[in-house]
Amino acid sequence: MTHPRFLSFSRNGHHGYGLAVEGGVIDLSARHGASWASLSDVIEAGRLVHLAEEGKALKPDFALDEIRFEIPIPSPEKIICVGVNFPDRNEEYKDGQAAPSNPSLFIRFARSFTAHGEPLMRPPESPQLDYEGEIVIVIGKGGRRIAEADAFSHIAALSLCNEGTIRDWVRHAKFNVTQGKNFDRTGAIGPWLIPFTDAAQLEDIKLETRVNGEVRQSDRTSRMIFSFRKIINYISTFTTLVPGDVIVTGTPTGAGARFDPPIWLKPGDVVEVEADGLGILKNTIADEVF
Repeated sequence: MTHPRFLSFSRNGHHGYGLAVEGGVIDLSARHGASWASLSDVIEAGRLVHLAEEGKALKPDFALDEIRFEIPIPSPEKIICVGVNFPDRNEEYKDGQAAPSNPSLFIRFARSFTAHGEPLMRPPESPQLDYEGEIVIVIGKGGRRIAEADAFSHIAALSLCNEGTIRDWVRHAKFNVTQGKNFDRTGAIGPWLIPFTDAAQLEDIKLETRVNGEVRQSDRTSRMIFSFRKIINYISTFTTLVPGDVIVTGTPTGAGARFDPPIWLKPGDVVEVEADGLGILKNTIADEVF
């Protein structure tokens, strides 16, 4: 089954959102921008599936190669990331500790991400830019202390993330990872926003990361230490989730830091993150001009 593919884009100075269909892009923002300025607003209004249905009767307004991708959810209130969420990833730490009983979490800022097709920026402060392919869930219905049994009813959509990390800055202080996770444009989200309608879209899908065509990470979501339901339940215990919130759910083993010697991303590299039903997020690497 092919799911609708929403996207945020810019074209000729116009920022909008639409549906990718055979032959191009349906500009939904031209039709509904007065009501919902962005996909975040569409999600908050609960109209994502409605617009997908509407799109079935429309023809594309322009070709896909005429647009520039933007991050699907441009300014979420929260971007919460889960660390160490696959069994082999926990073993990489070689600290003799069993898998944790609760998720490890950290926050990223929106400007630390860029869009599909845009370069990830290696900052001048460090050459240790690394990749982490992950699945993104976007909250559609807000809530606090959401039960695991109800968690999927709070998801509006799915996407992909390369949760790029500056490794030596993750350990710049005694116990935090904020710095290494938030250099501008070191990660990416996209290309699509896929409406979530069925548990089968998440519960056992393949997630893979490739660098220059070489498979570096590959695993299945059924092996995650903390399920998508548990993640939503746990996060909503301490903070109120709101429509448009982005949760990045963890990466498999195989990041560049775990090679001996480590293999860092360098300008010209091409990184692809792919998951069943969610498409391919593709970015090159470039040096940040400073």
